[in-house]
Amino acid sequence: MSHVLIKNFDPLKKKTLEIMDVDGKIINPDLDPKLKKEEVLKIYKTMTLGRVADIRAVQYQRQGRLLTFPPNIGQEATQVGAAAALKEGDWLSPAFREMNMMLYKGVPLENIYLYWYGNEMGSKFPRETHVLPVNIIIGSQVAIGAGIAMANQKQGKDEIAVAVIGDGGTSHGDFNEAINFAGSFNAPLVVLVQNNQYGISTPTEKQTKAETLAQKAVAAGIKGIQVDGNDVFAMYVAMKEAAEHARSGKGPVLIEAMTYRIGAHTTSDDPSLYRSEEEVEEWKKRDPIDRLRKYMTAKKWWTEKDEEQLDEENNKYVQDVFAKVEHTGDYDLKEVFEYTYSEMTPNQVEQYENYKKFLEGSK
Repeated sequence: MSHVLIKNFDPLKKKTLEIMDVDGKIINPDLDPKLKKEEVLKIYKTMTLGRVADIRAVQYQRQGRLLTFPPNIGQEATQVGAAAALKEGDWLSPAFREMNMMLYKGVPLENIYLYWYGNEMGSKFPRETHVLPVNIIIGSQVAIGAGIAMANQKQGKDEIAVAVIGDGGTSHGDFNEAINFAGSFNAPLVVLVQNNQYGISTPTEKQTKAETLAQKAVAAGIKGIQVDGNDVFAMYVAMKEAAEHARSGKGPVLIEAMTYRIGAHTTSDDPSLYRSEEEVEEWKKRDPIDRLRKYMTAKKWWTEKDEEQLDEENNKYVQDVFAKVEHTGDYDLKEVFEYTYSEMTPNQVEQYENYKKFLEGSK
């Protein structure tokens, strides 16, 4: 790993990696990844698609057409910047607020919507994406990611695993056990902590005494870095170097991305009960999409007309996808039981038969 992570951004020194400011200007040119226009456009288009899909999902849920949904607004750069720095074969062990990361890795929006629609096929991602299904059990994503990383290590594969967790999840036992275990074996694992400032309604400063979450890497004997999660270039550089470090056999890396959840924790949540509107408005000024758009506009890569056209395309695409999801119809009852193991266990078969009889008797 280069000096950027090891020396300049020691997690105990509470320094935060930032390359592009809120006005889209490069303030740390030595660290600028200097991505090509095509790469930046792909990143931007994924972020904006995620934003539109997110807004629409909340609307669909409010209309009673979708189940509970966790908004991603404000966290697009954290996810897409990190995903863009990975190799095609690298694995993603997500939690539940990683829609943008999944989209960049090639997971169809249809699958994502199917999941929140309540259809089991929403978890059947294309194998080539190397993305695991949504995982609601907080903390387990890191343990699973460590297992994948160790399997890759044992098989001599040039693939790392990236496990994503929220700030609140770092207080769970699974998180600490996983980074300790992965560190002990120098597993090729990168842990991305999306610090969006709240574990549901609990602010970060109340759920841990640690001054930063990045410094939790120190106790595990692994590398850690805190990054401006709304700076897509900073996220790209941090993940690029962390991935190289892990891939080269030097052990795991913990990235704390400082970002903000503009929306609710889920559509079942009312954030006005635990945070002020003034705080939200301050974070909106750091919007990751606005920041990247200003950068592209300054480089003459993007115009207002381009923006209007993209917004129209995104909205049409999202509405078409959801219309398809709504017309999938009911899924077979057996699907509720048959995807936990490669084959249903005797206990699952019994549960299935009993529930089937119950439903038939209630008609």
